[in-house]
Amino acid sequence: MDIGEKAPGDLFGSLVEPGLAALLNRVRDFLSGQGPRAYLVGGLIRDVLLSRETGDIDIALEGDALEVASRVATAFGGKYVRLDEENRVGRVILTGEAGGPAGKQWEIDFSSLVGGNIEADLARRDFTIDAVALELGRWTEAPLIDPFGGLSDLRQGTIRVVAPSAFTTDAARLLRGVRLAYQLGFAIESETEALIERHCHLLASVAGERLREELVRLLALPGSGKVLSHLDGLGLLTALIPELALARGVSQPKEHFWDVLSHSLNAVAAAGFVLGEGGWPYANDKVRAAIPWNARLEEHFSRPVSSGSTRRILLKLAALLHDVAKPQAKTIEADGRMRFLGHAQAGADITVAILERLRFSSREIKLTEALVRYHLRPTQMSQSGPPSARAIYRYFRDTGDAGIDILFLSLADHLATRGPRLEPDNWREHTQLVDYVLTKRFQEEKLVRPPRLVSGHDLISLFGLRPGPRIGELLEAVREAQASGEISNRDEALAYFGQCLSLKKKGGHGQKK
Repeated sequence: MDIGEKAPGDLFGSLVEPGLAALLNRVRDFLSGQGPRAYLVGGLIRDVLLSRETGDIDIALEGDALEVASRVATAFGGKYVRLDEENRVGRVILTGEAGGPAGKQWEIDFSSLVGGNIEADLARRDFTIDAVALELGRWTEAPLIDPFGGLSDLRQGTIRVVAPSAFTTDAARLLRGVRLAYQLGFAIESETEALIERHCHLLASVAGERLREELVRLLALPGSGKVLSHLDGLGLLTALIPELALARGVSQPKEHFWDVLSHSLNAVAAAGFVLGEGGWPYANDKVRAAIPWNARLEEHFSRPVSSGSTRRILLKLAALLHDVAKPQAKTIEADGRMRFLGHAQAGADITVAILERLRFSSREIKLTEALVRYHLRPTQMSQSGPPSARAIYRYFRDTGDAGIDILFLSLADHLATRGPRLEPDNWREHTQLVDYVLTKRFQEEKLVRPPRLVSGHDLISLFGLRPGPRIGELLEAVREAQASGEISNRDEALAYFGQCLSLKKKGGHGQKK
């Protein structure tokens, strides 16, 4: 990255794209008649100087930022959100025509100056590269306000705290510093990294919502397995998710190359690999080529789930947590065999508790819980040869909306189990299994949602059954028979019911009397 030696204020003005420039001018003109002096601060300046795309604008101003933000939202046809009542922070969201000619969404955060002037306000910020400002009224020509050497650190690619108290003031910055380093390709300055490690325990004091937001952003980064390993080295990972501490050093059977925690971290990296995000140090082109992938799967894993999360992000989260219950489930049998019976089910319960604590949404929790609970199912579908249609139906019936995602988690789990000892034949068999199941899933909708041929009312009116659990069992039996190709129309379904009922007719079980 080369910012160059041009005057920072002039440089910023020359790099701002037309849509953003037009919006800044609108805000400037609106505020010019209102009285308060306003400043562009932080991330917007950083990202523009780095030629990074941004949709976020931070403005610090004299006076009541909440009142100003509300008026801006009304005047610009945007949505007003009161972010922080105590610290007087309000957000204006502009979308559609209000967002400019391109219809882009912009988020403008207005905050009241702390300390009465911009220098004092910048002194309370986290990292030097964000502790910079430009006067909004002269943003195309004003000199950069840079009391802590942020421009120098930006040029050198360095993450440095503004003050040693930065993390005690707001412990969420511990995670943000690491995220920024990987997001920007910067290095954390040694004293700052030492402060992060020293204060890692403070994460316990941060609200779950803020921890969730940082974790989601970390997992969104390519190479997030490496990021999480760095967090672990700083003590942040187990401060964020204490349940993972038990997994450190827990040995596994000989087919596993790593202990439980290292396996879980490598599973995150492997999940990124199978989703096409980047390399896997223990794989060659043949390993990559064997992974089934197409535009439909790309779209599937890019789908939003909730508040910034996607299926891709939650797959990596599940990879981190899929073996979280192994330490508790571990047993050694009389013959020396190591077992982890029930760890998937127990891990799902632990995962729910973790994600509830971190304030993930119910949709996010449901999907991640299913991924952990059923992560062993793909390889259980068939011991030899392709799985039957009935087995595939049962798999998607049980896993529901998570079925496709679990297949890819199983691939990541395989890679993270073998590591550098990956056996090409076993890997090929596993990828062929996943490819076969996916092909069947996309080609034959009946394997997931068989069309209804008969109803419970039919069983009651035509076969004289009483309402009850038996009707549900019979209807499910018909759906399985449809999936396997045994029946395909209503007459065959009714004949199938007759065969099932004839086995119990002698005793009259389930029939009216």
